[in-house]
Amino acid sequence: MPWYFYALLSAVAAAATAILAKMGVEGVPSTVATAIRTVVVLVLAWAVVLSAGHQRAVLTVSSRTLTFLVLSGIATAVSWLAYFRALQAAPVSWVAPIDKLSLPLTIVLASVVLRESVTLQQLVGVSLMVVGALLVAR
Repeated sequence: MPWYFYALLSAVAAAATAILAKMGVEGVPSTVATAIRTVVVLVLAWAVVLSAGHQRAVLTVSSRTLTFLVLSGIATAVSWLAYFRALQAAPVSWVAPIDKLSLPLTIVLASVVLRESVTLQQLVGVSLMVVGALLVAR
């Protein structure tokens, strides 16, 4: 399957995540909801690793790679904890657009940190994303 299939699947799953998470944080602390979600992700991710036969690859992960994956995991945890707390405090239709500001922020960080080039078309698109997110979120 091409990369854009997985990107679209990710977008659809993320949309479902917002709705399901909003329904799931009712009557429970957001930290508990995040912890439950994290356990599910952990179990499913390892099930995929094992079913694909990739468990031996764990032994080949370099310390540099491990460091960046741990830092990414910390960022994910902060993101999920903040997202679930925001969902408890506001409607999903307000929270999700602000959360999606991660898209333009990612493009900016990719340009600065990874030295990826950014075209004028991308800059215009990123600007429209920011304006759109702010308009939708009130």
